[in-house]
Amino acid sequence: MEPLKNAEAQPQTKNYLSNKMRKAKPKKRVILPDPVYNDQKVSKFVNHLMYDGKKNTSYEIFYTALEIVKKKLANEEKSALEIWKAALDKITPQVEVKSRRIGGATFQVPTEIRPDRKESISMKNMILYARKRGGKSMADKLASEIVDAYNEQGGAFKRKEDMHRMAEANRAFAHFRF
Repeated sequence: MEPLKNAEAQPQTKNYLSNKMRKAKPKKRVILPDPVYNDQKVSKFVNHLMYDGKKNTSYEIFYTALEIVKKKLANEEKSALEIWKAALDKITPQVEVKSRRIGGATFQVPTEIRPDRKESISMKNMILYARKRGGKSMADKLASEIVDAYNEQGGAFKRKEDMHRMAEANRAFAHFRF
C-alpha cells in the first residue's frame, strides 16, 4: 500500500463563509435631493409614487398634496414638510414577521427591520393606502392619508399596528431568529 501524500492526508477545509455570498453587494445608488425642499427623503418618496417614469407628474402630485395638508392643518405651527415627516415616522414599523420553516412547521418569526427598509415600507404603505382611498385626485387622496397618519389613524397606521400585533403574538418564536 502506498503512503498518503501530504495533500491527501489533510482533509480539504473550505471557507464556508466565503461561499455563502456568491455575488458582491450592489452599490447603493445616490439619490439626488428634490428641487423644492432640497431633501433626499422627498425624492425617495416621489420615486415610490412614480408610475411609468413620470417623475414630474409625481413631483406635482406630492407638492400639491403638501399644499392641501397645509390648508387642512392651518392651525399647526409645523410646516407641511415637517407634518409629512412626522406622519411617516408614525406609520414606520419597528418589527415584522418573517416565515421560517423549522422541522416541517412554518413559524412566523418576529425580526427587527433595517432602517432603510423601515423607511421604504412606510413610504410604500402610505402610497398604497392613498391609492385605495376614494377621492377626486391622487393629490387629495395622498393629502388625506398624510393627515390621517399624522393623527395616528387611517390605513397605513392600521397596517403598522397590525404588523406590531403579529410580532407581539409570535414573540415566543423569537429564538428562531436567523
